[in-house]
Amino acid sequence: MHLPIKRVCFQNFVFDITEEVFEPSEDSFLFAENLDVHKGDDVLDLGTGCGLLGILASQNAKHVLSVDINPYAICCAKQNAALNNVPDNMSFLRSDLLTALTTDALFDLILFNAPYLPTELCEFKTWLEFAWAGGVTGRDVVDRFIPQAAAHLKPLGRVFLLQSSLTDLELTLQKFCDCGLTAAVKVESKLPFFESIHLIEASL
Repeated sequence: MHLPIKRVCFQNFVFDITEEVFEPSEDSFLFAENLDVHKGDDVLDLGTGCGLLGILASQNAKHVLSVDINPYAICCAKQNAALNNVPDNMSFLRSDLLTALTTDALFDLILFNAPYLPTELCEFKTWLEFAWAGGVTGRDVVDRFIPQAAAHLKPLGRVFLLQSSLTDLELTLQKFCDCGLTAAVKVESKLPFFESIHLIEASL
């Protein structure tokens, strides 16, 4: 059991944040406020963190697979699922993006609040850095994610990806197109210092 260092509330849900787990912020709440899960969807919540999106998705989904590279995030998300009395339709997996999934693991909806901030970090010293550091251009994780996600979608499947304007939005839309998906910005929110965050919806 990992002891929480902070509690965050969203709607009627509560989330205990433990050490080494990224705390939800403006981008997380923008994503959560615009979450669109169809009844009966099989959902992949990638980079689950404290479990915010996966737990919200579980209310409509048939099943939610919550994935994170950070082992502390997996523990934290499990604890928050229990804390919020989530029905027995969530499972948890530690993985670097979708690499631990079998080829026949397919989803109606894939959610990913990607690490998108440009940084010159070449070696991570804490698990928290995996949640936000996107490499020199901010695209290291996004560029790996898009083709992996496309390969794990059911027919008519959708991807919700959140990223920053600092990380070349048009290139992301083009990369989805290159993988056979139609993509557009679902919602945008402006932040201080000439940055905005965009929730992108892509679909087969």
